[in-house]
Amino acid sequence: MSIITNHMPTAELQALDAAHHIHPFSTNADLGRDGVRVITRAKGVFLTDSEGEEILDGMAGLWCVNIGYGREELAEVAARQMRELPFYNTFFKTTHVPAIALAKKLAELAPGDLNHVFYAGGGSEANDTNIRLVRTYWAEKGKPDKNVIISRKNAYHGSTVGSASLGGMAPMHAQGGIPIPNIHHINQPNWWAEGGGMSPEEFGLARARELEEAIQELGEDRVAAFIAEPVQGAGGVIVAPDSYWPEIQRICDKYEILLIADEVICGFGRTGNWFGSQTLGIRPHIMTVAKGLSSGYAPIGASIVCDEVAEVIGNCEFNHGYTYSGHPVAAAVALENLRILEEEKIIEHVRDVAAPYLKEKWEALVDHPLVGEARIVGMMGSVALTPNKEARAKFASEPGTIGLICRERCFANNLIMRHVGDRLIISPPLIITPAEIDEMFVRIRKSLDEAHAEILRQDLMKEAA
Repeated sequence: MSIITNHMPTAELQALDAAHHIHPFSTNADLGRDGVRVITRAKGVFLTDSEGEEILDGMAGLWCVNIGYGREELAEVAARQMRELPFYNTFFKTTHVPAIALAKKLAELAPGDLNHVFYAGGGSEANDTNIRLVRTYWAEKGKPDKNVIISRKNAYHGSTVGSASLGGMAPMHAQGGIPIPNIHHINQPNWWAEGGGMSPEEFGLARARELEEAIQELGEDRVAAFIAEPVQGAGGVIVAPDSYWPEIQRICDKYEILLIADEVICGFGRTGNWFGSQTLGIRPHIMTVAKGLSSGYAPIGASIVCDEVAEVIGNCEFNHGYTYSGHPVAAAVALENLRILEEEKIIEHVRDVAAPYLKEKWEALVDHPLVGEARIVGMMGSVALTPNKEARAKFASEPGTIGLICRERCFANNLIMRHVGDRLIISPPLIITPAEIDEMFVRIRKSLDEAHAEILRQDLMKEAA
C-alpha cells in the first residue's frame, strides 16, 4: 500500500516542491528561493508543519474548513463510498444515490424556490456553469442577445477563463485574454477606500445605482444577470453599507435580470446563517456554492437554481457538464459535512457564541495605531491599515507593502492571516471556541505590534500624497 508520510527533512521536501510543483497565485521562483512551509497534519483549528510548529489557522484553509480539521466521520464516509461506488457519471440518463441525496438536502437548506442543483468540481467551475445557464435561459426565452453579465470590480468569482472574467481582479485580467466578451464591471461598495466625503448610506446607494445606470446604458434587453458575493471575500472582506443590498434587489426586480449570489465563501454558516443571502436579505435566482459545502474535505461545487430558471433550462438539451459533476465520493462527503453542521448546531454556535465574541474582539482592534477600520460579518472580518485613521489615508508605499509586512509577522507568530493589499483578513473554522479566539488575538496583537515597529523602522508610516 502506498502511504505518503513526512519522511524527509524539510529542506529536501522544499527542494522537491521547488523542482516539480507549480503553485497557484504565486511567483514560483521566489517560493523556490525562500522555501515553502510544509503542512503535515491538522486537528480542529490548528495546523502542524514539518518542523513540528503548531499554527492557528485563521483562514480555515481557503475559507473552507468550516467544521475544522480531523473529522474521522468524513474519512469513513469517503472510504465506504469508494468501496461501494468510487465513480460514475451523471450523463447519459444515469444518476447515483449520493448525487440525489445531496441535491435533495441542498434544496431543503436553500432559501426560497432554489430547488435544483447543477454540480461542479468547485466554485470556479460552478460560476462557469452560471454563464452558460443564464445565457441559455434567455436564449430559450427568445432573447439570445440578452447575454451581458454585470459584476463588480475587485470581485473574485474563480480563476478559470470564464469565472475570472466574471471577477473584477485587474491582475487576473492582465493575463490570458481575460475578460471574455459581454462581461461588464461596475464599482465595488468599499466605503473605507472609495467613499470620499459621502456617508456610508449615501455611498451604498450610489454604488448600487451604478447597476441601474449600467443596465440603462447597455440596454435592458441585453443584460442577462448581475453576480456578486454577499460579502466580497478575496477582495478584502468588503462589507457593503446597509443601504446597498436592498437597492441592488430593487433594481434586479425592476429590470427583470437574474441575480446570482456567489456563496462560495459566505455559504454554510460563515455569516451566521446557512447562506449569506439570508443574512443580508438577498433573493437570488441562482446561488454558487463550494468550499464549506464539504468543508474542503473533497472538491465539490454547485449552482443552486430557482424553479423558473430550472424549468426553462429543463426544456432544452443543456450541452454542458463535467466528468466529476456530482462525483459520488465528493457528494457523500458533502452530505456528511452538512449532517455535522446541522446536528452539532455549528451554525447556532457561530450565531450565538463564536461570532458575537469574535466581533467584540475584532472591532476593538481599531485602538491599534495601524488599524483604521475593523469590519466583520459572522466569521469573516477585515481591518484596513492606515497611517491616518481620521483621513482614511492610504500609505505612500506601494499598495500591499504594509499588508505583507503584517502578514509575514502573523506567519512568524504561527498565525495564518491573509493580506489583500493593505487589508488584513480572517475567516477561521466555524468551530473555533472563545478560548481559541483569545489565543488568536494574542497572536494578532503581537503581530500588529511587531509590524508597526518594523514599519516605523523602515520609515513607512507615511500618507500617500
